Amino acid sequence: MTAHVGDAAAAGTWRLGDLTVNRIGLGAMRLTGDAAFDLGAPRDRARSISVLRRAVELGVNHIDTAAFYFSSLRSANELINTALRPYPDELVIATKVWPGRDSSGEWWWATPAQLRGQVEENLRQLGRDHLDLVNLRIPRRPVDSIAEHFAALAALRDAGLIRHLGVSNATAGHLAEARSIAPVVCVQNAYGVGAPPEAQALLRTCGEQSVAFVPFFTIAGEGREAGAGGAESAEVLAVARAHGATPAQVRLAWALHQGPHVLVIPGTGDPDHLAENVAAGSLRLSDEEVARLSGQPR
Repeated sequence: MTAHVGDAAAAGTWRLGDLTVNRIGLGAMRLTGDAAFDLGAPRDRARSISVLRRAVELGVNHIDTAAFYFSSLRSANELINTALRPYPDELVIATKVWPGRDSSGEWWWATPAQLRGQVEENLRQLGRDHLDLVNLRIPRRPVDSIAEHFAALAALRDAGLIRHLGVSNATAGHLAEARSIAPVVCVQNAYGVGAPPEAQALLRTCGEQSVAFVPFFTIAGEGREAGAGGAESAEVLAVARAHGATPAQVRLAWALHQGPHVLVIPGTGDPDHLAENVAAGSLRLSDEEVARLSGQPR
């Protein structure tokens, strides 16, 4: 069910440094297979390519990817390259480094000196001579300092391989440390309905500093890489019914209502879900509905 139609411009724009993007983008993780990072059955190649092309037709000009987004026979970067080159001038492709996967799918973490190789891998796969935006993807385990890794990316930015820098899975301390080294245009963190107070505080901090806040797992929630699952909350269902919208659209709209600096990047390999996600930018929630979904008193 898609009650709202439109394109990715409906929610407005934000600037990532000197690059202007529509606030609804596309995450590329699910283009490669039904289950993230699964080396089993790959997603249909032609369908994934059609989703990418349709996204651009719908006004999506911010695509989030990574070299480690691959499944059996499918690479998100290669799909983007095939579907969209020559790239539209207004298209911003963001990627992330620090984690990596070898050809068997095993994970590894780069040293600061190895980040250049990861950046160059993204450049090769995407067929570009520079990357618009690179996020330093911080491990889930506690990390006290990201200074060495972020300084290595800053050097690659100075060398012209990267245009803008961001941090992902970051704390307020990580953001402050990174900003002391080089400009930061975005923070990319897990965030959605039910987010804890520290996540809300970091979102507000980003807004105060004119740093984009780019939530992931906005639809999936606690399902994370596995995707949305389980029973939907009564609050989300009630708002969805009131607007003739889907729960996923309500979750995306709620995130967009948290501030003009919030950019959502819902991932999908399904053309119908793509259309629904983009249409969420036209969904206008009342202050009372936003408060209900935020768990605040009416």
